[in-house]
Amino acid sequence: MVVFVATVECSSLNYTSYNKKVSSLRFNRITKHLDKINKRPVLTIESPDGDLIDCVHKRKQLAFDHPLLKNHKIQKAPKEMPRGIINNAKKDDNNNNNNNDGDENGGSNEMEGEGEKGRLGREEWQMWHLNGTQCPKGTVPIRRSTVNDVFRAKSLYHYGKKQPRFPVSGRHRRRTDAPDVISGNGHEHAIAYTGSTEEIYGAKASINVWDPSIQAMNEFSLSQIWILSGSFDGPDLNSIEAGWQVSPELYGDNRPRLFTYWTSDSYQETGCYNLLCSGFIQTNSKIAIGAAISPVSSFAGSQYDITILIWKDPRVGNWWMSFGDNILVGYWPAELFTHLADHATMVEWGGEVVNMRTNGQHTTTQMGSGHFAGEGFGKSSYFRNLQIVDMDNSLMNVQGISTLAENTNCYDIKSSYSNEWGTYFYYGGPGNNPQCP
Repeated sequence: MVVFVATVECSSLNYTSYNKKVSSLRFNRITKHLDKINKRPVLTIESPDGDLIDCVHKRKQLAFDHPLLKNHKIQKAPKEMPRGIINNAKKDDNNNNNNNDGDENGGSNEMEGEGEKGRLGREEWQMWHLNGTQCPKGTVPIRRSTVNDVFRAKSLYHYGKKQPRFPVSGRHRRRTDAPDVISGNGHEHAIAYTGSTEEIYGAKASINVWDPSIQAMNEFSLSQIWILSGSFDGPDLNSIEAGWQVSPELYGDNRPRLFTYWTSDSYQETGCYNLLCSGFIQTNSKIAIGAAISPVSSFAGSQYDITILIWKDPRVGNWWMSFGDNILVGYWPAELFTHLADHATMVEWGGEVVNMRTNGQHTTTQMGSGHFAGEGFGKSSYFRNLQIVDMDNSLMNVQGISTLAENTNCYDIKSSYSNEWGTYFYYGGPGNNPQCP
């Protein structure tokens, strides 16, 4: 039997080379899967960071391989935007050269009198934009998956998927009023969340972007919004997620990347990251989900954030995502979900890391900026202008949020309110330290 040997280099993370031997049978399975998810491009753009961005005809994207979407007609734009935002949503940024310097241009804001203001210009949101080539009209940019990407995963089955999260019994059983957080499974959080009795139809926030260090290949650090409904203790949890993530296992580097996730069965069989399975339908030709975000914040220097809004189109039922200055990225069709086909019951905002306890010690993987919440603007990572979409499709400022961090000696969170930032919080931490062994 022929044996293939792959070498995966992660020099930017100071990892040793990762060698993996695979049988010809497994190699053939991997390449067959890649042929399935990497659709034939109209054009391929090489990013300075090594990513290949395939411009795929929007009607040929992987989403339409889903059995529930075989006859789905692409929704070009939501029938109705949430009330309370400037209604300048862009269907496709190719034909839009207007640079809006308003507060939600995908860039940062700042607390009055604090720090240096930074902003993500529209052409600099993602690393691949530096190539200068755009995807043609009628196509969508999709980060190409490679054999090395799959080799880094635990298995082909696990590629692009989160681990199942619902507890079975004993010490891992969560309180009924707590959010989707399970202590003891290697995941640690610092999050804010709404109550569990509301009918929620979307959420929004601006998320400070950093490049936290990651200790082990199979650990990650992310900052995201969760839209949740269903049973937190059972197999039917529905979740829609978006934010930024550093994951050397998934992407092969330590760059923060725009990501999405969805599941309708508590992360068991359905759903995946980004566009690695059928489901999410992309409509935008300039934003590549899974691509690196650039620039990023620096300690005591310029601060950058991304604004993400997820909401349910009240007339059609699909869950839309916009990025930056209300630029429409795409949507999760209502057909994918059970509970979220109606509404969400909880929203979470915040950070999550994986702690593998290498050598029996807490990981040094950082959350956010790698600094605790008390250090404030320019040093701690933040979420600002937390909002939800109510049953009248109106954006409402979040009131009375709760916060949670499993181990405040490792990662913590501190919420507050201001006229400019509305409800906001600082969060994060360094992981392993004398108080977090």
